[in-house]
Amino acid sequence: MALAVANELFTRGWADEAFLSTHADGAVELRQAAAAWPVEKAATEAGIDPAALTTFAEWYGTTSPAVIRCGWGQERNRNGGSSSLAILALPAIGGKFGVRGGGFTMTNSSAWNIAQETLVDVPAPQTRVVNMNHLGRALTTYDDPPVSVLFVYNSNPLATSPDQNEIRRGLMRDDLFTVVHDQVMTDTAVYADLVLPATTFLEHYDVARGYGSYHLQIVRPVIAPVGESRSNHDLFHELSVRFGFAEGDDLGETGQLLEAAGRMPEAVAADLLGDRRPEPPTGRRPVQFVDIHPRTPDQRVRLYPVELSPEPYGYQADPATKTFPLSLITPAAERTVSSTLAELRPNIVKLKIHPDDAHPRSIADGDPVKIFNALGEVQCEASVTPEVRPGTVSLPKGLWARSTFNGSTANALAPDTLSTIGAGACFNDARVQVELRGRH
Repeated sequence: MALAVANELFTRGWADEAFLSTHADGAVELRQAAAAWPVEKAATEAGIDPAALTTFAEWYGTTSPAVIRCGWGQERNRNGGSSSLAILALPAIGGKFGVRGGGFTMTNSSAWNIAQETLVDVPAPQTRVVNMNHLGRALTTYDDPPVSVLFVYNSNPLATSPDQNEIRRGLMRDDLFTVVHDQVMTDTAVYADLVLPATTFLEHYDVARGYGSYHLQIVRPVIAPVGESRSNHDLFHELSVRFGFAEGDDLGETGQLLEAAGRMPEAVAADLLGDRRPEPPTGRRPVQFVDIHPRTPDQRVRLYPVELSPEPYGYQADPATKTFPLSLITPAAERTVSSTLAELRPNIVKLKIHPDDAHPRSIADGDPVKIFNALGEVQCEASVTPEVRPGTVSLPKGLWARSTFNGSTANALAPDTLSTIGAGACFNDARVQVELRGRH
């Protein structure tokens, strides 16, 4: 869809050739890639009305200011990196930069020029780095050497990582020593050899940056740590001292926070510690390509990054098969944050399925069903609804085992394949079949 819009911008005279010449590289190559996706072809592949896509392209091409608010859902499939690249190229092609309210926005947390490495001393790891989406593989197949210790914090991977059954097999190894640092007994913590109590955000200091907004603030505790719980900082500092990686000190969490603030830009730190709202270096209303520019060496847009060759806009077709024809998506739920608070769900989850897919399978609203593919199966109830499109079924993100009849959740059906750009998770590449429970 994004390449089809780009093609419309180029062919219908809505491309800002002056901006592309002055501020961008790779426009010729991108135009060639976009030409392979005229509106009719793209709309057919995406399953949408070609007229709607044409109308959107016309609105975008002829409207100023125009801003694209890019989310993260489109990343979670085999084409995730390429689709993000194509979406974020549109403002440059259409000349949407340089005016207030134009351009694009994704996350603004980097507006402060504060990287994690500037806040704490983080030595470069001397060991291999494992992609978190390959946790199941790491625990079951890595043997040079095998993983012998797993330390889990700020995560519940059994509920949030792909190929859930492979992760469970790894956690059940007798020779794996697993430590979980958490506030509640998560599905992952059930398999731990040692569970360490963690503080909540109500019990420790932190420095927090806004996701979409221009906010930077100190998070202050409102109660003392409960019981023996410790913050990430205090726990890892103590471990570092005991392992000889750090010197013991009496700074404590508050002192470390002040030290971190001291590494920030002076004006930002002064406001932050003085309980004033700090200003990002670009101000709170920056205009792209006026107040802020790309962080490339020459401040030009890379529309066709050569380091992503041979084909940064290469498209991989839908992996659905006759055996597993339905696409399983896992959108966020309104009462949880990823898997956090999902233990409070009171009932068995319902799979959303369109009537056009439910009726041929003799599935009625409330029926017990199983969703399955070659990786596993999930047993729950059905909600027959037009909220989802035909050919698509939906389970909430971050479910715990207690929310299904058999203790498996959507991640048991998600492959651990990676997107071609960024090596991201491909949760939305899960292709499944749905049947009434008990039918073979």
